[in-house]
Amino acid sequence: MKNKTLSLLFCLLLITTVFSQVKEVNPPDFIKTITFSGGTQQAQLPVIRLGSALTLEFDALNGDEEDFYYVIEHYNFDWTKSVLMKGEYLRGTDNQRIFNYENSFNTFQLYSHYRLRIPNEQTRGLLKSGNYLVSIYDDYDELVFSRKFMIYEDIVNVGVAVKRYRDVKYINEMQSIDLRIATNSINFFNPMDNIKTMIIQNNNLNTAITDLKPQYVLGNELIYRYVKESGFFGGNEFWFFENKDIRAANVGVQFIDLKDIYHNYLFTSFVRKDRPYTYNPDINGNFLVNVIDRQNTDIEADYAVIHFSLDFPNLEPGKKIHVYGNFNNYAIEDMTELFYNQESGLYECNFRLKQGFYNYKYVVVNEDGSIDEGAISGNFWQTENNYKALVYYRDVGARFDRLIGFGEGSSVNISN
Repeated sequence: MKNKTLSLLFCLLLITTVFSQVKEVNPPDFIKTITFSGGTQQAQLPVIRLGSALTLEFDALNGDEEDFYYVIEHYNFDWTKSVLMKGEYLRGTDNQRIFNYENSFNTFQLYSHYRLRIPNEQTRGLLKSGNYLVSIYDDYDELVFSRKFMIYEDIVNVGVAVKRYRDVKYINEMQSIDLRIATNSINFFNPMDNIKTMIIQNNNLNTAITDLKPQYVLGNELIYRYVKESGFFGGNEFWFFENKDIRAANVGVQFIDLKDIYHNYLFTSFVRKDRPYTYNPDINGNFLVNVIDRQNTDIEADYAVIHFSLDFPNLEPGKKIHVYGNFNNYAIEDMTELFYNQESGLYECNFRLKQGFYNYKYVVVNEDGSIDEGAISGNFWQTENNYKALVYYRDVGARFDRLIGFGEGSSVNISN
């Protein structure tokens, strides 16, 4: 009886491990500026068309010219491991060393810049649409970091419309997303079960809304017009700074100092929750590496220690304040936590970022780990946000979820 119980527990553990959702692994402190680009557009969450090229780049600040290796895996809609064999979704081989790297030139901060492009000589292409995870390993076969990306087939048309939230209680704070999916290429069979959707705000997978069911099916057209289920808090426009000229104070930078490397001190931010909304164009939490008087930004852009400060009245016990943005994939890390400085009366933190244009905001992290994005910045229905809608499809008897459509919309054209 005891052996049977142990066997059952082992099976349950195995099932839980196999079918658990994969999570991205954040890099150590010496890995910085992880960027994706698909086609001609740079993005921190790439959604690229099947057959297009994909490029992953990052910097290693330890100056050791380490060897890094990449592994690519295919996943289902819900980020559980798909049953496809490697050869079914990948032409060639992975688990190969990243050969393309260069050392920094004429910078205070020494680093090596790595570039992985797919297709390449070893990995000649990705054959299936869907969700993917690329994992980067070191020479000791230890996982350094991992990032998600998606590949879609352009089979269905995805209309994305941003509306004011339909619940009066949150009408001034939230935005709602309506979807319209249409095609003549696929005969939707049982779309309530076979069609899956994902809506992403500002490339942030942490707040994505998944698996909404169509409310109306009109032939081969699916309509989604939810009252509450497709709602996002509007947030506020991001703070931003630019330090493309590292020797001078630029937009958002109050003053600079040169120590071992340059230090950039940003203007002190304040609480905007109870202030009226003010339109201030941003790039929706993203960043762009940029430098003046240099030809190759990959290796000639320098790093600076960015000093953040926030004037915040009272922080409840058990809660923390973090800098938040796509510069680190919206991760809550030790380096992004702000601590109260008794001398200045401000919450402060600092960490290294590569020269460029950056969006960021301040969020409150509750004791249970949940994130309150509006506690400091506030939530406003007028805020300009970017929304991506992904449509997945699994036909009867199919073994994996295809990503058959991709649509994008902005709340610039928000309507009632």
